[in-house]
Amino acid sequence: MSGTVWFVGAGPGDPELITVKGRSLIERAGAILFAGSLVNEAVTRWAPPGCAIADSKDMTLEHMAAWLIEQAQQHDTVIRLQTGDPALYGALIEVVQPLDAAGIAVRVVPGVSSAMASAAAAVESFTLPEVTQSVIFTRIEGRTPMPEGEDLAALASHHCTLCIFLSITLLHKVEAGLRAAGWAEDAPMLVVHKASWPGEELIVRGTLADIKQRCREAKISSQAMIIASPTLGARQWPTLAKSKLYDASFTHRFRKASAPVHSPETP
Repeated sequence: MSGTVWFVGAGPGDPELITVKGRSLIERAGAILFAGSLVNEAVTRWAPPGCAIADSKDMTLEHMAAWLIEQAQQHDTVIRLQTGDPALYGALIEVVQPLDAAGIAVRVVPGVSSAMASAAAAVESFTLPEVTQSVIFTRIEGRTPMPEGEDLAALASHHCTLCIFLSITLLHKVEAGLRAAGWAEDAPMLVVHKASWPGEELIVRGTLADIKQRCREAKISSQAMIIASPTLGARQWPTLAKSKLYDASFTHRFRKASAPVHSPETP
C-alpha cells in the first residue's frame, strides 16, 4: 500500500496565506517537496519532526516524480508544495501522469494565486460594474510558445482585465501587444514584485507609456505580476457605477427592495 501525494498551493509568498487545509496537511506530512525558487521555505515550518523535506529547484521532472513515488511508498501523506495555485502555470499534470502510472493516489489543494495577491496588495479590483466583468490570465510567449489565437494582441482586444504571468523580462512584448490591440499610451498599468512576501513586496504603478522604465528603475526582473486593466485606479474615481446586488431598489432572495427603481426620467 502507498500513501497519497497532495499537490498543495503554497500561495503567493506570505506563509500565512496558505489555506487551513494546506497547513493541516503539512503538520502531518511524512515528506514535502517544495519549489524553493518560488515558494517561501517558511511554509515548511509547520512540518513535524522527522519529516523529509527536499527542494526541487535543481530537479528535473523525472527526478521530482521519482522522489514523490519513493516517499509515497514510505509515508501516508506526501506533499508537493507549489507556488500560488497548482492549476496555474504549474507542472501539475506533467507530474501527476507518472504518479498515476505508478498507482499513487493524488489529491490537489488550491492556493491563493499571485494575481489575487497583487490586486490585494494594490487595493484594486479586477472587475467593476459597467467597466469590465472579465479577467484573462495569460503570459507572453517565451521558450514556451502560445497556442494559436492566444497572442497578447488578440486577448487584449477584449479590453478587459489582463493578468500577465511570467513575463516581466518581456515587458517590451507586453507593451507591443497592448498597443497592437489599441490600448492608449496613458492606459494604467500595475506591476507587483513578490506580492505578499514579507519585507520583499514592491508595487510599481505607471502607464503603458512608462511602465517599462519604472520597472527598470525599481530593478524588477523576476517574480512579478503585470496587470493591465481599465479598472486600475478606480479607488480615486469621483463617480463609480454601483453593484446592483447591494442597490436598495434591487430585490433578491435575501432582501426585498426598500427604495423605488430609479429610471433616467426620474428626477
